[in-house]
Parts: sequence; C-alpha cells; structure tokens
Amino acid sequence: MEKKHWPRLAYNWISTAGAAISLVIGLTILFLLVVNLVSSTTNPYLGVLLYLVLPSFLVAALLLIPLGMYFKWRAFLKGEELHPHRWPSIDLNNPLHRNAAAVFVFGTVLFLLLSSVGVYRAYQFTDSVAFCGLVCHKVMAPEYSTYHGSPHARVRCVDCHIGPGAGWYAKSKLSGLYQVYATIAGKYPRPIPTPIKDLRPVQEECNQCHWPQKFFGAQQREFIHYLYNKENTYWPVNMLINTGGGNPGDAQASGIHWHMNIAVKVEYAARDKQKQDIPWVRVTDRRTERVSVYEDITHPFPKKELETAELRVMDCIDCHNRPSHKFNSPDHEIDLAIFAKKIEQSIPDIKKAAVDSIGRQYDSNASAMEGITKTITDYYKSNYPGLYPKKENMINDAVRETKKAFEENIFPAMRAKWSYYPDNIGHFIFRGCMRCHDGKHRAADGSVITNDCHACHIILSQGGGGDQGGLDLGKGLDFVHPVDIGDAWKGGVCYECHSGGQPM
Repeated sequence: MEKKHWPRLAYNWISTAGAAISLVIGLTILFLLVVNLVSSTTNPYLGVLLYLVLPSFLVAALLLIPLGMYFKWRAFLKGEELHPHRWPSIDLNNPLHRNAAAVFVFGTVLFLLLSSVGVYRAYQFTDSVAFCGLVCHKVMAPEYSTYHGSPHARVRCVDCHIGPGAGWYAKSKLSGLYQVYATIAGKYPRPIPTPIKDLRPVQEECNQCHWPQKFFGAQQREFIHYLYNKENTYWPVNMLINTGGGNPGDAQASGIHWHMNIAVKVEYAARDKQKQDIPWVRVTDRRTERVSVYEDITHPFPKKELETAELRVMDCIDCHNRPSHKFNSPDHEIDLAIFAKKIEQSIPDIKKAAVDSIGRQYDSNASAMEGITKTITDYYKSNYPGLYPKKENMINDAVRETKKAFEENIFPAMRAKWSYYPDNIGHFIFRGCMRCHDGKHRAADGSVITNDCHACHIILSQGGGGDQGGLDLGKGLDFVHPVDIGDAWKGGVCYECHSGGQPM
C-alpha cells in the first residue's frame, strides 16, 4: 500500500491543482517583487499586476485546497469512498496529521505575514500618483499631464482628492469601483466634467498647507505677453496683486482674500454647473450681522429659480478652481515658450503662426502633430519664401515646441482643452473675478459690487517697462492697451476679445 504523507482528504485533483497554481503564482509574485524593488523606473501596470491582480488569484488558488478537501469529505459521507470517521479528526500522534498541521500553521503564519506586507504595499500603490494618472492612461491623461506642470506637482493626488482618515479613504475606493467599471465599459464623459462632486471640504484640504489667517500684503507678479505683430513685440505687465488677508487679532480681512470668510460670509447662486454665471450674491458681515443681497440688474435670477437654486458658501476653490490641473491656452503657452527662448522671437509672425496652428480643431493627437507642422511651415513658405531657407532650423525648433505645447494642454481623445475648463483667477480669457465684480451686481440700498481695477491690482509698469512717470504706489498706472483701439477697451472686458487664441 502506498505510503501517504498527507491526510487522505488532500489527495484530490482540485486541491492538487490549487496547490500547484498557488506555488506558481507565489513564485511569480516573489520574482516581480524583486524586480519592482531593484528597478529604478515606475511601471503602473506592474504595480497593478503585483499588488492587485496576482494576490487576488493567489487567494483564489489557495481556497481551492480546502474546497477540494471538502468535496472529498462529502464523497466519504456518501459512501463513495471508505473513511473511518464521519467527521474529520485531528490526531497529532499521527504523522499524516502532524505534517498537515505543521504545513497549515507555518503556511498560515507565512501567508499572513506576506499578506500584511502586500496589503500595505497595495495601499501605498493605490495612493501613488502613477496609479491615479497612468493606470487609466487615456481617461486621466489630461489631468496627469497638467498636474506635472502645476504648483502642486510635488503633492500627491490623494492628498487633495482624499486627504487623511479612513472614512474618506474608504469612500473614495468605493466610488472608484464604479470608475473602474466606467473605464472598462467606456462609459465615461469626454471631457471629465467639473466641478468634481463630493470633494472633501476645502477647510480640511487646502488648510493642511495654506494658512489663510497668515496671508498679508501684496504680491508682485509680471504677466508675460508678446504681441501678434511681425516683431512679436514683448509686452509685459508688472503688477502688485493686492492679495491681502485676515488679521487673527480682530478677524479683519482685506484685499482679494477678503472673501476668505474670516469676517464675512459670501454666498451665491449660479445658473450653470461650472458656476460661471452668478446673478445673485449675499454677503453677511459676521461682526454686525448685516446682510446685503446683490443681484445682476441686467439679467436677474427669476424668483422661482432662485428658490430651488443651490446656495454655495464661497471658499478658496471658487477662485482657485484650477490649482493642479490648469489647461493653458495656446496664447499663454507660446508666450512662455518665446520668453524661455525655446521659440526664437526674431522669426517674423511666429507667435501668430504658432497660436493659429494649435488653436485649430484636430480629431486626434497624430493629426494635430501633422497639422501643426504643415500650418507653420506652409505659412513661412508662402509668406516668407526667401526667409524660410535661412531660418529653417529655427522654424523647425518652433514647430517642435508648438507640438509640445499642444500635447501638454490639449487632448483630442478626451476633448479636453483650455476652453472647456475656465480658470477663475483673473479675468483675461474667462469671466473669473468679473462673474461678480462687473459693476452690474446691485443691492437694494444702491451699493454695487466694485469693478474698480485698483481694488485688486496696481500696475507698476507695462510694455517697455522702466520709469513711466507719475507712478502713485497707492493707485499705480492706468492701463494702456498694447494695440491702439482708442477707449473701446474701457467699455468692455478682456475676455470679450481674448479667448486664448489670437484676439478677435
């Protein structure tokens, strides 16, 4: 009679298959773990395989071992095979039972140890930037690309989208299950709509790093612009941004950060989901409890609609709505490229040609790359046939940088670009501040939400720079439009002409 080293229940094809598969998967996991530890590059798909897929199959394979033993035991009970006991018994004096018990105890301890390490590594992996941005590459490509060019590029996605604590972590992973299904089934919107729902409150997110009560004074900033003329004339605007802030001593607030809800509470109702059309604003002074309601006198909110509209208490994200995923416009990207000398300013009309090539409609990234090359090169071959051979290398460099600007900010597959994602900081190509500060929001007592330029910024210099005479640091210089359009600009707003491409 053949001597058996394991209990008779273990000798069945299901348990044997489970043990064999478990061994293969275990060795595969061990090999990939070593590869992952010694590799200097991060591969998100390796992480998915190592920490999510293979462990799931390993657990399933291990479960086959007791499952096969169960079916074997059921066969004994039915009399299909002889067995001395109705119920399995454990006798450590029996070598077979000792072997099985030793393997079970040792295997369980080893499995729990490796599982604890694996679970922790899986937790770390699912919290990584690579997992958020690269696993679902097509869907998250716009967000992942713009994230790397943002001020928060060293802040992990989960630090803002989830934050600390088990509750929000569990909530995000549960919602992520549907997102995985939507990605696999192709049932996701293109582009991803904003604002994102169910984000953690700003006071629990932004305030982990930013301390509103400590914001004071003004910040100097130079806005880089090049004109749409043959010379690509450099036209910077140097400003003091009246950031202001809150005084923790007496809860006063000033400047732009007057909106921070230290001394006041600002509420508003918007007509659209992206909160670009705001016809109704209510301001409550926390010290005096005075309430002022401002309504757009040119396009007021109907009373019935206002009764059902969502009232939002204004916070940081209402202005800083693109803190980590800003899609730069073609105008801005080419300005930066020329300023950084990646595109040669001496090429006539290069800003015009480059911005025109990016701003066209393309069905795919491949067609965009081809179209940008053709648009720019054809422009110079047609308009500057004598110049093109002399500056062909410079023009080719400009084409390469223009393509790069497109790839980092426009994503045809997801239909994502700057025009779909308005940036509420400023009012150059989007309404931004002018959603409320347009001079048309009036209260019952006749007061108006200011649209005085000097309330938010002071122009120190513009255009050629240098001493422009008569500079009053309390008020700054009056704005000078770089293109002579008379006083027409005074009766309008920037975004009516500027849309991110060549001005209309």
